[in-house]
Amino acid sequence: MNDTHFFRLLNKEGLIGMNHIYLGSILIFFIFFTSCTPKKQLQLNEEQKEAKEKILNNAITILSGKAGSGKTLLACQVALDMLFKKTVNKIIITRPTVSKEEIGFLPGDLREKMEPWMQPIYSNFYQLYNKEKIDKILESGQVEIVPLAFMRGRTFLDAFIIVDEAQNCTNDQMEMITSRLGLRSKMVVCGDTQQVDLKYRGDSGFKFLLSAAKKIKDMDSQTLLTNHRHPVVDALLDAYDDFKNKTNGNS
Repeated sequence: MNDTHFFRLLNKEGLIGMNHIYLGSILIFFIFFTSCTPKKQLQLNEEQKEAKEKILNNAITILSGKAGSGKTLLACQVALDMLFKKTVNKIIITRPTVSKEEIGFLPGDLREKMEPWMQPIYSNFYQLYNKEKIDKILESGQVEIVPLAFMRGRTFLDAFIIVDEAQNCTNDQMEMITSRLGLRSKMVVCGDTQQVDLKYRGDSGFKFLLSAAKKIKDMDSQTLLTNHRHPVVDALLDAYDDFKNKTNGNS
């Protein structure tokens, strides 16, 4: 083999090697990109875009709206985006309608006990990102389910906190939960003033929080009006609201 033939072969093999490295790099990038890219990017309307901006620019954002307005889904999308971009280290999820007594009677550890109440949140997660990606962060502990009754005394740093069904938080509970917010963290409080299940509707801390958001720096609120479920849901909810108002007025 002469020198010219040797160097031609070396260049050829080197080129093939470089091609393999190049193609391998593209494949690795593709796998990483597709695993971290939302399964379906939400098509946000104007009020949702405004709500998202408020979440990104404030420490505490209150999202109010009827069932089906996309409050929790939007909060989940922003939370997951921030987690995968490493803007926060953990997502904390809580809701008020679970007592220590109810949890105690259920089998399993705390996460297993909470799962019946958290299925809507998980459904939102799987709607937004592929199942493997979501399962990975759930198994790693980057998503923490914390019953409201277990939050006292904790401070959440570098976290995104979602408070769901917040209209059923009492004033004391709302004060306690909002004071858990630590440095470099965000909180989104989702609720519907028309679905208060408390014995005395006036006890809802969600209504107070809505009014407080107008006066306090780093807090804001957004009402979502568009129904993203079947059109009949809007009409049915309006009918129920009228019925409740008439019933309360006659009592």
